[in-house]
Amino acid sequence: MTLTSNNSPERTEVLYGSENVLDALLQFVFKSKTIDSCGDSRAPSLIMEIKEYGKLLTELKKRNIKIRYITDISKDNLGYCKDLMSFNMEIRHLEGMKANFSVSESEFMASSTLSHGEEEEREGEAQQSSRPIQQVIYTNVKDIVRQQKYVFESFWNRSIPSDQRFKEIEEGDIIGSTEIIQIPIKTKELFINLVKKSKKEVLLLLPSINAFFREERLGIFNYLKESALKKGINVKILTPTNDIIDKIISNIKNNNNNNLVIQSFENTSTDIKINTITILVVDSKESLVIEKKDDSKEDFIDAIGLATYSTSKSTVLSYVSVFESLINQIKLYEQLKVHGKMQNEFINIASHELRTPTHAILAYSDLLPQHPEKRDEIIQGIKRNATRLQKLTEDILDVTKIESKTLNLHKEIFDLSVLLSTTIDDYKNNLEQKDNDKFRLLYTNINNESLFVEADCQKITQALSNILNNSIFFTKREKRVGEVYVTIERKKTNSKEIIVNIKDNGPGIDDDLFPRLFTKFATTSTKGTGLGLFICKGIIEAHGGKIWAENNKDDQGATFAFILPLVYSGSNNEYLKE
Repeated sequence: MTLTSNNSPERTEVLYGSENVLDALLQFVFKSKTIDSCGDSRAPSLIMEIKEYGKLLTELKKRNIKIRYITDISKDNLGYCKDLMSFNMEIRHLEGMKANFSVSESEFMASSTLSHGEEEEREGEAQQSSRPIQQVIYTNVKDIVRQQKYVFESFWNRSIPSDQRFKEIEEGDIIGSTEIIQIPIKTKELFINLVKKSKKEVLLLLPSINAFFREERLGIFNYLKESALKKGINVKILTPTNDIIDKIISNIKNNNNNNLVIQSFENTSTDIKINTITILVVDSKESLVIEKKDDSKEDFIDAIGLATYSTSKSTVLSYVSVFESLINQIKLYEQLKVHGKMQNEFINIASHELRTPTHAILAYSDLLPQHPEKRDEIIQGIKRNATRLQKLTEDILDVTKIESKTLNLHKEIFDLSVLLSTTIDDYKNNLEQKDNDKFRLLYTNINNESLFVEADCQKITQALSNILNNSIFFTKREKRVGEVYVTIERKKTNSKEIIVNIKDNGPGIDDDLFPRLFTKFATTSTKGTGLGLFICKGIIEAHGGKIWAENNKDDQGATFAFILPLVYSGSNNEYLKE
């Protein structure tokens, strides 16, 4: 198994088998300068006892790689943690740590973890024989790597130095207390009282849809709603969802209360398993964890089993971290779903876009020897489809260069207003040749002055053409007379920025498409790859500019706009340097 280089296309995959996993871990280490890693309480002993990981530890120390490591330091793994510190690791303690992942500058790896029930079933086997990790998830998707770095930092900020934890264990100085509650009615009273007495923040994790309805019948959501609205308490709720719960959540949030945040997730997700405990954390000082005994019961008391109440700082903060980790995991899962969907859409679109001109070229090539009298017409068909194929290839290459930040710009100083005028004239001539009398393309230089930029003329033309092609394509689909109006002007008087607007009277931008308009594969058309606007954004931003879009206020069409830095300006052929 071979991982890709730092400039490789983004991808996510699951690796199976201890040999593949060890190979991937070694390559992960070879390409990293810094590594942030988390492991549960069993991880330190596994790392030290499994001989296959000796290479990793030796390589880490040899390469002097900076490592920050978080784990749940206990009496059982205390010695192993001290041994790990000899390999230049900075170790911190976070009670209840369950995550097992590592993140570097550009990559993320996470080992599969067992659920609570599976742990109990295989505990004896794990104690008898320590085995290397058999499965990991690998990704170099930038958004995911960035998010996991944030997750690690949230853990790191809430963890305590290893020396402090070593001292607590060795001297028996564990601050706070933890109590096991076996009487359900007492748990119920404590649950309600904790919610009522909150002063700053409430975190509530609900494990199931039935748990949501039980808490609603207790009046918990009314308490939390009032606390957020009247006391300004920050309330965050994590809950499964269905159509009924969505309506209840909508009713709870109908006051536009920014202090109340409810993050829902699909209970059917096979990747996110939150189905055993309710977690309540109040003011980051007290926690109540309630086990679920029988989720089918409607009454709160009948449904719950044992509960754990704690005022131990490290215990409470560990549940805060668990809560935030779950929120980020849900967001990550949603991102992976979107990324996978977009990737599949691109494969389908790209294969179609590649297949169509390729088949056409082959068909024309077969016709050429059979119909020599139509030679010129057939050659034009071959040229037209070859150009289309070249455009798709260039778009894919541009996307790769933009993502790897290797887009080369050949800058020169030129008059942007002249470039726009020339480009618009070319489009007009093309439209006139097609006898398109139901379409108008207009251009105005608002200030009637020359506006010079230092830019890559070809790339700016490419960006402008992509936007124009979009506007013209969608506007021409409407039955009314289509119109695209292009303007250029200084952003403000004496401003050092130029703004170009492309306004059309087409159907406007779809609400579902708007949030990802300038991302890869964003399209509502059956034609095209959805790469054009992503490339536009990359080109404009590479020149130090900005690009955006909005639907017109008159409900007809949309306006695309971009800004570029101004170098020279002038009127009546008198050019002045700004």
